[in-house]
Amino acid sequence: MRTPKYGRRIRKLAEAAIEQKRASYECPKCGKKKVRRKSFSLWECRSCGTRFAGGAYTFSTGAGVTSLRLIKEYSKE
Repeated sequence: MRTPKYGRRIRKLAEAAIEQKRASYECPKCGKKKVRRKSFSLWECRSCGTRFAGGAYTFSTGAGVTSLRLIKEYSKE
């Protein structure tokens, strides 16, 4: 396996990204913990087959969470 060079901090960040990429996430549609990364920023639930767009290495990004919160707030008004 190839590892990044030149420093402990870079190796830790790379390892954390790889762990997040390989993890299973909860499906917003069916609720099961079956969402896995299909390709770059594409995620698919292995239970219900629904596909989602998300982050490159995580299912949801900080910007995505913020935008969803703002959309919910504006839709209440």
